[in-house]
Amino acid sequence: MIYDYEVTTGTGETLKLSDYKGKVMLVVNTATGCGFTPQYAPIEQLYKDYHDKGLEVLDIPCNQFGGQAPGSDEEIHEFCTIHYNTTFPQMKKSDVNGANELPLYTYLKSEKGFEGFEEHEYKALLEKMFAEADPDWAKKSDIKWNFTKFVIDRDGNVVARFEPTADMKKVEDCIKSLL
Repeated sequence: MIYDYEVTTGTGETLKLSDYKGKVMLVVNTATGCGFTPQYAPIEQLYKDYHDKGLEVLDIPCNQFGGQAPGSDEEIHEFCTIHYNTTFPQMKKSDVNGANELPLYTYLKSEKGFEGFEEHEYKALLEKMFAEADPDWAKKSDIKWNFTKFVIDRDGNVVARFEPTADMKKVEDCIKSLL
């Protein structure tokens, strides 16, 4: 269950996800130097619009995709607050795939695997890049790129996975339906 996991905040404190029982959560792996980085703006808007109704955002910076989050936790936080006025909490930069992945991500991927990219200007580029690296890439539940989002309902169920190519309106509609 999601409430069995914890993450480390960007300031080094332990955050128990059990503290979010009864809340809707949006868990997203982020990067400051990615083509999807402008998604910080709609994520912040979601947080502003729905935090008082029970939405929590877990922003987990990750440098595993093209080295697009190279800074320290402090530098990443400063970038986000200066460029996107983010107010949601940021976690410690962490791996989401591989031997050192956060146990939270092992769980999330086991609950909602990869189901393909939606139509987007980067779809063909991403698919070509992954196919060249691994012919079986689409069958694996790994996080494919920055800004993959998981939505968890008030009971701790992982109800949706949105790839970075997903329209943020669909993410919002999913969250609204759970609040």
